[in-house]
Amino acid sequence: MNQEVFAAVAEALEQGELAALVTIVSTKGSTPQRVGAKMLVFPDGRMVGTIGGGCYENDAFWKAREAITNRTPQLVHYELDDDFAQETGLICGGQMSVYIEPIEPSPELYVIGAGHVGAQLAVMAQDLGFAVHVVDDREKFASRERFPKAAEVVTEDIPAWLARTTLPAHAYVVIVTRGHTNDLDALRALAPRELRYLGLIGSRAKVARITDQLLSEGLDPAVLKAVHAPIGLDIGAVTPQEIAVSILAELIAVKHGKIRGHDAAELSMKWSKIKA
Repeated sequence: MNQEVFAAVAEALEQGELAALVTIVSTKGSTPQRVGAKMLVFPDGRMVGTIGGGCYENDAFWKAREAITNRTPQLVHYELDDDFAQETGLICGGQMSVYIEPIEPSPELYVIGAGHVGAQLAVMAQDLGFAVHVVDDREKFASRERFPKAAEVVTEDIPAWLARTTLPAHAYVVIVTRGHTNDLDALRALAPRELRYLGLIGSRAKVARITDQLLSEGLDPAVLKAVHAPIGLDIGAVTPQEIAVSILAELIAVKHGKIRGHDAAELSMKWSKIKA
């Protein structure tokens, strides 16, 4: 049975799917499965394998769904009593502990803009296990010579490439192009998409101008709420290398569920009031 689970884990990672692996790590008394039994749970409710069915499995299934969303592993101990049986409507015996571990593919980072900050970020991110995709419309910046280890280097008009390219929902995307217009075009294309992370470089004033423009075009304010802007953790970064470190630190924090998106739309509206 576990061979089926392992195969499903490998396929999920290859296909870029999120899931949670549930493993029995200890038992005592009467339990439906032995230590080591595994079950893989997907966000849409699909399951591969079993930890025995009944009350244990039902509860672990829902905790696994939560782990996928929260991206936080947990150790759960089941000691069934009358209260638990009454709540679930199922009666089991014994004790069992399970470890619930969210799994996800190697993070994919799309660096939109291959200038000084983008180049530093791409190199650092690769060393931390990100599969890096670099996109720029300038051949001298987006080249294999500059990014020999990148998973993909695209030299193409950025809005055109974004218009025809589907990015995975688990992707991290950083907008660090060379100017306001390019940043605006990229954010316009990317903000409505489901992404793990979307960040925009620039000062608060620049972020406010861009978000105000998109709001005036009719973009739903809700889609801007998850945009990390200004991008990166506030560490007082000045040089391209330091800025890249601040961005990468934020990516890592998002990866491990430590922070979520900034409210860029609210920032825009506050800044508009200040300017007025």
